[in-house]
Amino acid sequence: MFRKLLITWAVSISMLFTAGLAFAGEGTGTPNILVILADDLGYGDVGCYNPESKVPTPNLDRLAKDGMRFTDAHSPSTVCTPTRYSLLTGRMAFRTGMRGVFTGAGGPCMIEKGRLSIGGMLKNQGYTTALFGKWHVGMTFFDKEGTPINQNGLPAVKRIDYSRAIPDAPIHRGFDYFFGTVCCPTTDWLYAFVDGDRIPVPPTHIVDRTPLPKHPYSNDNRPGMIAPGFDLEEVDMVFLERSLKFLDNHAKQSPKKPFFLFHSMQAVHLPSFPGDAFKGKTKAGPHGDFIFEMDFVVGELMKSLKKHGMADNTLVIFTSDNGPEVPTSISMRHDHNHNGARPWRGVKRDQWEGGHRVPFIARWPGKIKPDSTSDQTICLTDIMATAAAITGAKIPNNTAEDSYNILSALLGKDTKPIRNYTLHQTISLAMAIRRGQWKYLDHKGSGGNNYGREGRWGMKQYALPEKSPNAPGQLYDLANDPGETTNLYFKYPEIVRELKEKLNEFKKNGRSAPKR
Repeated sequence: MFRKLLITWAVSISMLFTAGLAFAGEGTGTPNILVILADDLGYGDVGCYNPESKVPTPNLDRLAKDGMRFTDAHSPSTVCTPTRYSLLTGRMAFRTGMRGVFTGAGGPCMIEKGRLSIGGMLKNQGYTTALFGKWHVGMTFFDKEGTPINQNGLPAVKRIDYSRAIPDAPIHRGFDYFFGTVCCPTTDWLYAFVDGDRIPVPPTHIVDRTPLPKHPYSNDNRPGMIAPGFDLEEVDMVFLERSLKFLDNHAKQSPKKPFFLFHSMQAVHLPSFPGDAFKGKTKAGPHGDFIFEMDFVVGELMKSLKKHGMADNTLVIFTSDNGPEVPTSISMRHDHNHNGARPWRGVKRDQWEGGHRVPFIARWPGKIKPDSTSDQTICLTDIMATAAAITGAKIPNNTAEDSYNILSALLGKDTKPIRNYTLHQTISLAMAIRRGQWKYLDHKGSGGNNYGREGRWGMKQYALPEKSPNAPGQLYDLANDPGETTNLYFKYPEIVRELKEKLNEFKKNGRSAPKR
């Protein structure tokens, strides 16, 4: 009897082990996940995407050699706040009704209390979760009477009572650890670091911009309140130090526990203030140096993973929150013959491809084929559903409503398009929808920037002739017209009708991903 039980037990263990191998063979399990998000980095700013780039990006090029480069990846929005909300929740930000972006003490947090974020989902799966860098999806600050401020601008920052905790910081939205800034670290009205849910070193005075660099890339630095010791030129090195420290501590204290690290950069958002160690390192001016610093950060994070023996069991995803900024793009083209949006039309804020088609590189040794590419149409919202598929997490139907699982593409097992439709939005909530080669913009013009503005800093110099000026929308065939030069709105009314109806359906239904 005992021998029979022993044999049965051995067979059961063998079956479990075999099933486990099969499970792992599908690319699932509990790998560490590192998401690195650059800011305002264009498709053409990275060497492995643009052979004409004037800025060396050796670490990103190496990451692409070691993994997969997606050529049709998109930020959910053409500006940062809505993109970050969408990445963190798997849900398009237009569904919240929020227009524009946060600055200073703007809030409350866009991620509603009770909404599952990617951090919360992975935390429920046993992950240690951390976010270091730029948050930019809103926080609630209080004045001395305990009244929520939730306003942008300098007067609101001056009202903050720094003795009060922030109730909707990242540590209240799924992350175990957070150190970073409320909004754009060197642009907005509050120049101070948040640690957990408090600002330990509050700002004391208006920033003195006199000693800061003066060049065409030093604009967009508002005269806000700054904390003692807050160095506007070394912010990304501070963020890097925190992420490296997290990796060191995790390797020492809980090496068998998986982690999710979201490293959210300031680079390469204006103002272009590269740190001292990077000034003059390229032949492409201050912004080129800043891109080079951004690439260095990627390299240091990869070195840390390797040093701690975690590189082989970590899925690394690198991407950007939208296309390159207007004055950056203009100056880089004029001064250095570098087009950060190449080969696409448009830049940050525009609904055209240059505003939201972004670099997306994924590395996962043993799972993702080295030096591979994918032409799957994907969106940053898809990171959440993909992480769920990898870790076995269950996503309720009221969660990640615009997130598709792209694991089959990462593993090279995709045989058909993963997404039938992809949504795009601008800062003004102008909308577009993509199906295969067809892209429909439900509005006139760029949906963002003013292409009638003249002069050195105006976008009129890049305006294309409008061949259908009376069309209320735009239809482009990206397969035959990737530069979006010819509006086919009147030539294919049936496609316009189909895509417009589908866009309205996705708006009404509250989701674009299939129900799970």
